[in-house]
Amino acid sequence: MRRGAALAESNRRRPVAADFDDLEGASGAVAPYYTPHAMKGTFARSESASSSADGVPSASVDMDFIGSSSPSLPSSNEYSAGKQKKHRRYKHFGIFSGGGFSPMSFLTRQSPQQLQLFGVILMTVTAIICPFLPIEYSLLTLVYATCGFGTVASLWLAQRVLSCDNGTAEMRAVSDPIREGAEGFLHVQYSAIARFAVPLACLIVFSYQFRPWSSDAVGVAVLGNRMLGTVAAAGFVAGALCSAISGYTAMWVAAQSNIRVASASRRSYGEALVVCFRGGAFSAVLNLTLCIGGVTSLYAILHILFATGKNATLTSTDIPMLLVGYGFGASFVALFMQLGGGIYTKAADVGADLVGKVEQSIPEDDPRNPAVVADLVGDMVGDCVGSSADVFESVAAEIIGAMILGSTLANEARMENAQATKFVFFPLVVHAMDIFVSSIGIAFVSIKRDAADNDPMKQLQKGYRVALLLSIFGFYVITHWLLNPPSNPGCAMKFFLCGVVGMACAYVIVLSTQYYTDYAYKPVQSISEASLTGHGTNIIVGVSVGMRATLIPTITVAAAVLTAFHLGASTGIGDGRNAGLFGTAVATMGMLSNAVYILSMNNFGPIADNAGGITEMSQQPEAVRDVTDRLDAAGNVTKAVTKGYSIGSASMACFLLFGAFMDEFSEYSGTNFDRVDIATPEVLIGGLLGSMIIFYFTGLTISAVGKTAHEVVIEVRRQFKEDPDIMTYKSKPDYERCVALVTKAALREMQLPGLICVATPIVVGLCFRFVGEASNRMLLGAEVLAAYLMFGTVTGILMALFLDTAGGAWDNAKKFIELGNFGGKNSDAHKASVTGDTVGDPFKDTAGPSLHVVIKLLSTTILVAGPLFIAKMPILPE
Repeated sequence: MRRGAALAESNRRRPVAADFDDLEGASGAVAPYYTPHAMKGTFARSESASSSADGVPSASVDMDFIGSSSPSLPSSNEYSAGKQKKHRRYKHFGIFSGGGFSPMSFLTRQSPQQLQLFGVILMTVTAIICPFLPIEYSLLTLVYATCGFGTVASLWLAQRVLSCDNGTAEMRAVSDPIREGAEGFLHVQYSAIARFAVPLACLIVFSYQFRPWSSDAVGVAVLGNRMLGTVAAAGFVAGALCSAISGYTAMWVAAQSNIRVASASRRSYGEALVVCFRGGAFSAVLNLTLCIGGVTSLYAILHILFATGKNATLTSTDIPMLLVGYGFGASFVALFMQLGGGIYTKAADVGADLVGKVEQSIPEDDPRNPAVVADLVGDMVGDCVGSSADVFESVAAEIIGAMILGSTLANEARMENAQATKFVFFPLVVHAMDIFVSSIGIAFVSIKRDAADNDPMKQLQKGYRVALLLSIFGFYVITHWLLNPPSNPGCAMKFFLCGVVGMACAYVIVLSTQYYTDYAYKPVQSISEASLTGHGTNIIVGVSVGMRATLIPTITVAAAVLTAFHLGASTGIGDGRNAGLFGTAVATMGMLSNAVYILSMNNFGPIADNAGGITEMSQQPEAVRDVTDRLDAAGNVTKAVTKGYSIGSASMACFLLFGAFMDEFSEYSGTNFDRVDIATPEVLIGGLLGSMIIFYFTGLTISAVGKTAHEVVIEVRRQFKEDPDIMTYKSKPDYERCVALVTKAALREMQLPGLICVATPIVVGLCFRFVGEASNRMLLGAEVLAAYLMFGTVTGILMALFLDTAGGAWDNAKKFIELGNFGGKNSDAHKASVTGDTVGDPFKDTAGPSLHVVIKLLSTTILVAGPLFIAKMPILPE
């Protein structure tokens, strides 16, 4: 988002820490707000040599007033001393040391050269010892070593970012309330999620006791209902914890990075770009490392418990079926993180814009706006935390679904244990490769020369191309190593082509998203032109653009699924159906083979946005804001592209999860379940309910943003009305009140939509299970849920495409007008475009991203509760 024009010099000043004391609940006296006459002076730049994160001397810049009558600004030591009491509130987060453990000092303890050397040694030793180990231990060692490499890469990125200076006291006076507001929101949100998660884990254990029991059980069913329920609940808790940790890590890193980006912007654009991207990449690498390490560890523990030793009750290919609880836990947390964060960020954004920009005509992120801090906090909890949890659960669900399909295919083809193990571990190895190749791509993002015309997207695309080329090569090697059974020569190449199909699908979807959301192209320009005739035509054309944008992604996904299925089926493994489903799983893995890099690009956006807010609120010179504006513009593009990538991968992942769903019901029921007759009335009803729940959920989320934004608008208007001195800089707004208001409202409004998504498929499945028992149809509940899942997934994909694209198009239509087209800023066309952007905000940043999670949550919910929906059949007399 483009920042507003600079304020007049006589009305400018940079805030100090005392200006934000109320946000932290401080009771001390607040320093007097400034008066315009105090700012008559000029900026002078004092530079002292310091060492940058790259070990190259750079300039540490401080801005001082010369010839000013304003009081001196606090030193960093005075500022830190004044904050110690408030920081004790957040010690339970482990962020501030207070004489104890400090993550920041730990992360910056090792030099980059030492970390690089350790990473090289780790991978070299792994490559040497793996060939001498049994295949299962070899693959486990490789995956764990790559997770270790990911940890080292995260530490390297952290060292590079956190060793940069953390700005001036004025910048810290802005960034600290943002960080503390985000920490406080997550603390309350995690507490709310835990209140739902603990009873749900108990309910999972309880529900398994109602699964029909058979004396001739096979596969995982031999463990018994009590053990199956316990394992599912334990997996649920593990997945939820790992997802929560990854989300909090993303927030913490972004909070530490935004001020360093703002500070680096005072020196050079190139340094700011690299710091910003590495800040986003740190949490991205750690996110996928946690995900893969969590799934692998859960598999290893279950293998030791149930598939090792003389008394083993299961085989290696049975274990993946026990992992579904992990995916459900990740999806459960991701939904609430995406939903709560989306409501928070868009309600604060809409409230701040409607009153600040439209009614008061003040710039974006102006310190006079009472909702500006809440808006910046929303960027953290919405874009960073929500997106990280989304990608975490996408990869977790895709890995588990692919492992189930791989084990089913291995059993059907009666593969030897060594070859079956390769098929089961293939998803883990592919995503371990993602950590490695994306880390290399991240390291390629740099700027040698700091030119004024450097395009941030060119640098980000350069790293992406490196990661993509390495992933294609790595995919070829892995498929020929793991998916090449001697009985089916040539199938490795076909599976490799499935992966290429997935990568091509992602690329086309990204291009389509860019075409419909970038103001360089006709669709967005048509919305801007329609704004000339009023607010209504802006909305009409925007809705039409969003609806038309569903064409290309839908056809692309359909072609990719069909191509990958037939490529897999043509391998000749088994009877063809399961091989085809596994081919679609391989295509999904190809699409997600650069998930780390894509998430890094996504996290780049909110960090750049926050950095721009910090420079605006701390009243930095125009040249500094120009740097953050360029980064912010690139961040808007990366976030839009990431949304297209996310819905494309979700579409492919849902198809393979549907295959895993049918395999699970076949396993638990002992009956072949491979077809669903939608002509059956009960099945058709299930499909209608699945489509309905998508529309109802979308309506609830958009309504939640509207209700919360309504409260923000009323509060901001009240402050401007009751305290006119806010507009003249003689009085400061009550930032804390807006932050508290949005936090409370977001947590309240997220509960109903989230619970409906989890509860509805369970209620539907149970109802039709009992109908099946009464009508002697054992799998009626499963068939109804299959239709519910199929129709809900298709409707959710199309709805998410519409919401994401329409919202992004409205946003950039406004930006196109702000560049001077169709009347420029403050024209009637601009006011109409602001209305469209306001409507599009909950579309693209709340409802759309939440649907990415919902369509996968439907699958993981049914997978976990699957045994509950199989009817008990009466025992017939012989």
